[in-house]
Amino acid sequence: MSDLRERAEALDSADELAGLRDLFVLDDTVYLDGNSLGALPRHVPARMQDVITREWGALRIRSWDESGWWTAPERIGDRIAPLVGAAAGQIVVGDSTSVNVFKAVVAASRLAAGGRDEILVDASTFPTDGYLAQSAARMTGHRIVPVAPADVPAALGPRTAVVLLNHVDYRTGRLHDLPGLTAAVRGAGALAVWDLCHSAGALPVGLDAHGVDLAVGCTYKYLNGGPGAPAYLYVAERHQAAFDSPLPGWTSHADPFGMTPGYVPAEGSVRGRVGTPDILSMLALEASLDVWEGVGVEAVRAKSLALTDFFLECVAAYVPEGRVTPVTPAAHAERGSQVSLRCVDADETEPVMRELVARGVVGDLRRPDVLRFGFTPLYVSFADAERAARILSEVLEA
Repeated sequence: MSDLRERAEALDSADELAGLRDLFVLDDTVYLDGNSLGALPRHVPARMQDVITREWGALRIRSWDESGWWTAPERIGDRIAPLVGAAAGQIVVGDSTSVNVFKAVVAASRLAAGGRDEILVDASTFPTDGYLAQSAARMTGHRIVPVAPADVPAALGPRTAVVLLNHVDYRTGRLHDLPGLTAAVRGAGALAVWDLCHSAGALPVGLDAHGVDLAVGCTYKYLNGGPGAPAYLYVAERHQAAFDSPLPGWTSHADPFGMTPGYVPAEGSVRGRVGTPDILSMLALEASLDVWEGVGVEAVRAKSLALTDFFLECVAAYVPEGRVTPVTPAAHAERGSQVSLRCVDADETEPVMRELVARGVVGDLRRPDVLRFGFTPLYVSFADAERAARILSEVLEA
């Protein structure tokens, strides 16, 4: 046990990202739930105080122009772009992930070649994605085909219009092969839509490099944008001229203040907008992204893998044999930035997590039997990983 603690101290001393921890509001808790809600960057409250008192309080409606409120969705999208491997002008921020999934799937269906009427959906997807894909299928007259991500290449055919996949499985932490699956989908003449909620900000994505067609993601997990922070929509530049949103709101109009009865879409990523931007949460997100200045996603990925490797080693060393089983893949190429452990006795799952939280280790669970621990490399330390495994062992032994 002392050996693992000493190793944690050594790893933290050598960690090039360790100093970033001071940029966040943290306490003695081991916070391993950043894959659900990221920690608060320290400077955000002061920025929001200025937004509320000066931009809203003093400038009021003038801030749409003078404070850059109107252009915030595209400006913040361009700040997210490098974190997901996209060039500027392809990401717009706004609405929820759910709304953006709907926009992306319907628009992709409309972009697909004529005669294609199938939407392939990740069978293990986060439930909302599945619900929205089914609604999109009803709207477009398509049919849904649930399929395991690994089986997508074999399921593709001349009727496939769209494939909706999660980059990282929310329950198990499995990282799916975005480059290979995207190539297979596009090779079959279909469009690839990726949900990046559990990958953006934790590992390289490479949207442009791998030819992704459309993608969506949230900003309140590894991007630390705050509870309910607006999501984003990526539309590859080659598709923007033909992108036909099922939600053609006034702010995506070519002349939004013309108030004309006919809809004419704007050019570029602006087409992904719908209604009035949610300015307070959007500007909190923009401020939160300051913590990424000078930080490379590759370095974040390297620390993520090192953290999860070390945590799994500590679990193997501390936890009584047979009490939990890792369901997150051991192979780096197949692992996101979380570790999911299955309780052998499913009835233990909720009591174990409750006791962990009571003892200062915050993770979460996915019913019926999965304990989930998210590792945000910007602020989670190796000492956190060792302590979490040690307390998990104590809880299970008790």
